[in-house]
Amino acid sequence: MTALTGALLMAAPQEAEACGGFFCDGGPQPMPVDQTGEDILFVMDQGQVEVHIRIEYEGEAENFAWVIPALSVPTEFNVGSQALFDAIKQATVPTYGITNQPDDCSLDDPQGFGTAGDSAGGTGAGDPTGDDGNGGGVVVKAVEQVGAFEITVIGTEGELNTQAVFDWLEENGYQQDEAARPIIEEYLQEDHDLIAIKLIGGAGVDELHPIALRFDHPEPCVPLRLTRIAAVDDMDVRTYFLADERVVPSTYKHVLVNPLKIDWPNQASNYKEVITRAVDADEADGRAFVTEYAGPSDVVQTFGVYQETWNADAFEGLDPEQVISTLTSQNLFTCGWDPNTGEDFCAGTHPLVDGLLLDYVIPEGVDPQDFYFNPSEYADQIDLDVWNDGMDFAARLRERVIEPGLNAMRLLDTHDYLSRMYTTISPDEMTKDPMFHMNPDLEEVTNIRTGTNRQLCNGDSIWTLPDGREVYVPAGDPWPNIGGDEFWEEEVDEMPAAGAPMMLVNNTEAINTALRSYNVEAGWDGEPPEPGANVDEGPEPGVEGCGCTTDDSKTGALWSAGFLFGLAALRRRKRRR
Repeated sequence: MTALTGALLMAAPQEAEACGGFFCDGGPQPMPVDQTGEDILFVMDQGQVEVHIRIEYEGEAENFAWVIPALSVPTEFNVGSQALFDAIKQATVPTYGITNQPDDCSLDDPQGFGTAGDSAGGTGAGDPTGDDGNGGGVVVKAVEQVGAFEITVIGTEGELNTQAVFDWLEENGYQQDEAARPIIEEYLQEDHDLIAIKLIGGAGVDELHPIALRFDHPEPCVPLRLTRIAAVDDMDVRTYFLADERVVPSTYKHVLVNPLKIDWPNQASNYKEVITRAVDADEADGRAFVTEYAGPSDVVQTFGVYQETWNADAFEGLDPEQVISTLTSQNLFTCGWDPNTGEDFCAGTHPLVDGLLLDYVIPEGVDPQDFYFNPSEYADQIDLDVWNDGMDFAARLRERVIEPGLNAMRLLDTHDYLSRMYTTISPDEMTKDPMFHMNPDLEEVTNIRTGTNRQLCNGDSIWTLPDGREVYVPAGDPWPNIGGDEFWEEEVDEMPAAGAPMMLVNNTEAINTALRSYNVEAGWDGEPPEPGANVDEGPEPGVEGCGCTTDDSKTGALWSAGFLFGLAALRRRKRRR
């Protein structure tokens, strides 16, 4: 059985430098699937960590399997909320905005320096695991069904026997890559258990949903050592934390990027490159994180996470022709116009609703969109045995949509602080698992970065960045590479559990010197602010101007409009029994 490749996070004691991860292979002839990125949410709660894992997979349902080393057996297994992930991503995505300020050229200033106007416009930024008789055996410690998944926790007893673990996995459909053997043995030597996950019989990939696991350990950890057998170079890793204070890395470094390296005129299309070069710098050594947001958790919009109108009981005994209208009245379904196709379309406002409709309501061979617009036309084709008087539909809606939404709201209500960190990392750098802790003494970090572009009468521009630095750009020139191949990182720090960062590298003076030299060579004698100067952060969100966001905000934009899936995606879905 093929296993999904990627990495999960577990919780680990503070003194440890190891945590869970997961590995996979490709069946009879193992071949890892490239792991291109992952998103993980931790909830830090009174000495415990609740881990929310979003699962993304494309392929046949019977080929899905997943193995996760974990420091202990989870105390709770629950269905997680996809809507919560999407809402948090949308609220915290880094946004680079520009306010244009053209000079008043009616003064006919030959130098091109007139009085700055107040019109606005411009562009913003984008992102960027039996006994074989040779020693110890395997013990099944827990078996749980969580939504669409069967979860089995196994451990070892007696003398360590990695082969017994691999035999158990193979016998139960989890064939493994031999490249994982030494890494798995390393985790077993550290007294980890293994959490094996696969879809229950008959479940399809359209039923994939996040999983929430709670552990009696205080410190979150992203397991990357095992991930390296299937990771790609510069793999994206984003971590989110709901806690009482700002969360920072403890076993990895923390980096402040040099904002001059961001290509502001071209919508920060080099965002990932800047982050990659910064975390690869001296002292960071490829094992560091950048904070993209740190601040109040109430920035998360909860409309799509949970609503009081959601009611699974309404579907018990309901005529299946009325499902669409009932979902619509509960704000779980919507119809509208798709500007990309120029066609009207309908979709669930929660990512699991369309799959539920395919499973229980939409007749075999009928285009979902046709059914959505006129359910009564297909009433005699609906399989009433499958519908089962709405009882199964209601139970699944309650288990996978409503209850996870309620839990997500509770988490947001009881944890005031939200942190988001990002890094890129390659397999050869995945030699240590990053762990995290809170620090109550650190400042908030906004995800809204707004600068100004003063457009001179001669066509040149003076760009003022959020930190107050000014960059002179002659007309027609690209954004300058100030400092050449150096100074992608402004600062590299170790982050203690309290107090100020412990600075390892500070390139502020060198960056300012390089900027000053560049501006003079470009024909302008302006100077950047002195290090530590209190500068204007730029316009607040909502001011007139233009801004773009990193790539993961695109999903968020669809959420806010209520159109979660396009028509083409809906038509690609296949009917299952």
